[in-house]
Amino acid sequence: MVQEISSTMTRLQTLQSTMKWHQVEFEAEMLMDAYSGLLSDQSIILSMNSSFVDPLLQFESQLEILELSFRSVFSLPDLSTVQALGRNSDNAEDLENLYENIFNMYEDTLIILVSKDFYKIQILKEMAMWINQNKQYLQERAMTIITRVLIFAAKRVRKYPSIDAPCLGLLVAELSLLCSHKNPSVVQLATTGMNYLLYIGICQNSNIEKHRPSVGETDNPKVIASEFELLPKDIQGDRNKIAKSVGQILLPTFLTDFVWTLLKKLSSPDDETASEAASLLTLTLEYHAQKITMVSKIVDDIYEQLTWNSSHTMKDVLLRVISLLIRASPKKVIFQLMEFPVPADEALLLMWQAASTESSVAPQVLKTILSILKGKPGELEETLVERRRFSLDATNLMPVAASQALCTFLPVNSYRKVVTKLFPEFLMALMLQLFYCSQLLKDTGKDRPLYVRDGLKVLLNCSGLEEVHDALEKKNFWDQFSQVMDHQYGIQVIAKTLSECNFPQFPETLHYVYKIAVEGPRRSEDSIVTIIFFAELLNNFFKESLPEEFLVLFRNWINDSNPSVSKMSLQKIASMAPVFSKIESVCNLLLPILDAFLSKEHTVIIRAMLTLRNILSKLDKAMYSTVCVRIASSYCPLMDHVNGGIQCMAIRHFGELLVDMNQYKWMLNHIILGSLVPMILFLESTETRIANACRYTLTICVSQLKWSTLYLLQEENYNFESVVLSICNNLLPSYESYITDLISDTLGFLGSSRYFLKRGAIILVGYLGKSGAHLLLRDEVDVMIEVIERVARDEDPLNKRLAEITHGLFKEIAYQIASSTIKQTFRRWVKMFHTKKLKPIYDLANIIKEIMEDLEVSAEDSLVDFANKKSKYTFENHHLSLTSDHV
Repeated sequence: MVQEISSTMTRLQTLQSTMKWHQVEFEAEMLMDAYSGLLSDQSIILSMNSSFVDPLLQFESQLEILELSFRSVFSLPDLSTVQALGRNSDNAEDLENLYENIFNMYEDTLIILVSKDFYKIQILKEMAMWINQNKQYLQERAMTIITRVLIFAAKRVRKYPSIDAPCLGLLVAELSLLCSHKNPSVVQLATTGMNYLLYIGICQNSNIEKHRPSVGETDNPKVIASEFELLPKDIQGDRNKIAKSVGQILLPTFLTDFVWTLLKKLSSPDDETASEAASLLTLTLEYHAQKITMVSKIVDDIYEQLTWNSSHTMKDVLLRVISLLIRASPKKVIFQLMEFPVPADEALLLMWQAASTESSVAPQVLKTILSILKGKPGELEETLVERRRFSLDATNLMPVAASQALCTFLPVNSYRKVVTKLFPEFLMALMLQLFYCSQLLKDTGKDRPLYVRDGLKVLLNCSGLEEVHDALEKKNFWDQFSQVMDHQYGIQVIAKTLSECNFPQFPETLHYVYKIAVEGPRRSEDSIVTIIFFAELLNNFFKESLPEEFLVLFRNWINDSNPSVSKMSLQKIASMAPVFSKIESVCNLLLPILDAFLSKEHTVIIRAMLTLRNILSKLDKAMYSTVCVRIASSYCPLMDHVNGGIQCMAIRHFGELLVDMNQYKWMLNHIILGSLVPMILFLESTETRIANACRYTLTICVSQLKWSTLYLLQEENYNFESVVLSICNNLLPSYESYITDLISDTLGFLGSSRYFLKRGAIILVGYLGKSGAHLLLRDEVDVMIEVIERVARDEDPLNKRLAEITHGLFKEIAYQIASSTIKQTFRRWVKMFHTKKLKPIYDLANIIKEIMEDLEVSAEDSLVDFANKKSKYTFENHHLSLTSDHV
């Protein structure tokens, strides 16, 4: 039995010895494979350096090969294991040499790459990431290589300070995470590497004074390390020193890369890595948030992380980052927060809440929100041309988001205190949004958002105006937001309610509105809102009189290039006519209103005339008289306006002015005489309202001139030719000097395409020519004959016949002028003392009768065609005030 056991033990020992030998052979073969593979990889990698491959493609290819080599090399067993496998000292030494050569070769490859192109130092960043991917890797060995390459890089940068290291921040971030590694050796190596990295950072930072190296110093790494004690050797767990040093040394771009890398690590599946990154990130931002450059990108990334993973384990850290960033860069953070989709989702609301916790930046935050609220939704401004992700939408909804954000920020105590100083600005901005949103929703057809309403509510409640809020609620104002509300009505209701409640912010509000009105807003829509609100405040607080400086604003608004602004200002002036009429310099306001008569926009002209009448009806007569001539003259060009409404109103208002100025009629007689032609000719207008307006005003005119035409203008006695004849007979005794001007005005209507105007002008010019024949010169008569000859070729038989009569009349006048200069002078002298009344020239009834007979006699076609011709003439062209009895 003992012998059998002894025999078994011997066999086991022999087998064990055999297995050990095979294992040694296997390990040696593995090392040889790793060495030969690394040698092949090195030759490929280095050959790429001398090729003409694109630098980016070259780097990517080299990095891919290095990663494969890394996994092969650092998966080897550790050195003690290899040494234990040696059968004798010679084998152990050979294995150890081979083992060391493998790592030395990997290190040499990296150094060669960095020496050729310093940009490739970022390979070390990738190595630091690979280290943590598998705990079985030789992490200490990898860190040793990284540290040695960094020593080489530091010496190179010291020798050539202009070398750029674009990946510095990323590499610092990776090594800073390794400074909390569980392995003390890895920590020590990572700390050493960090020292050299930060030294490179110092060389890159021109703001830090650098020591000039002496001969021999550039080759001594100890000099480099001892000269800059940037981090203590034992730094494990001391994140505070890392954060401070990194922030002080790295340039803003590198520090931003550092922060960005740590932010990405928060989503790491490794809880230890995520926790360490969170600590370093918050510490760095607490000390150096003001140096971060890509604030918007960081905020955007946080939003994406919170949106994609609502139960993010690092949610509190992400929100803390928001509060730290807004402390240093409030404007950048707020602008980015307002760029996210509307309405705000849960993630965005959390970010707003986090931002509101920083009370120190409340003024800057509110001013930034205010600047956004002054923008127009859907408008792409010059400053916002290079927009980020959410601005690729069809409309820019940042102002809408800002309205919603107010509901989060304003209730916070620190913000409540600040908003009281900015109340007028926020109030006006929100009213602009009320205007814009109503327009935007009309265009898009979307449901009406209530963010402006909620913003107004919270503004009033946080500004001590709960009474105004409640008063608006009683008026059902807030509920009307969910319906289609007229924006002008809404603004007017707000202003009126504020006035009714005597809100204490009235002085500063009025001052602010006046200020923006004087400076001039950027958009016409802003002016409309300002006019409505400003006028309503003035109307409620200035019942008796109005400061004269406010007139300047309304004058500017009347002359605005936008017709809507001009019309709105005129409308508000009309509503405040009792107040404006009491201002001593009201005439300075009347003149711009008269200038509006020249507008190309018909609605502006109508509104200007209505506004003028409102003021004139309440104006002192003495002051009225100082501008009545100018006003009366302004009506004259409108008396033949192409727009019937404007023409009718101008003629009627002219008559009303004459009634108002009855006691100053001597001042207006020349205006009356100058406006006779259009009022006479449009007595025959096809539009009843225009004809009636002419009859109304002419009645006033002839009454004021004490002419005997009055009874002829009465409807039962009215006859166009009789009216013309009467007026011309009344002109001769006292106003014959106006006859030549009236002839000139009448000639202008002979080319009209409207039948009644051309016919009336032929008759009027004939009578005027007959009555003023002694005043005319030969050249003037020749011109008149030429014009009448063109009209005599008219297709209409009545106009043609009338023109022939008028043409003969002027031919006779021309003959009399040419007969004798002495006779002509004598005729003029006689006319001065003896004026003979004119007699009817045309006898329209007989002319029409003759034309009708001619049409019937000359008809050679069928009875049906003749009836059509006769009907067309009778009903389309015949518009003289003749009855069947006349015919």
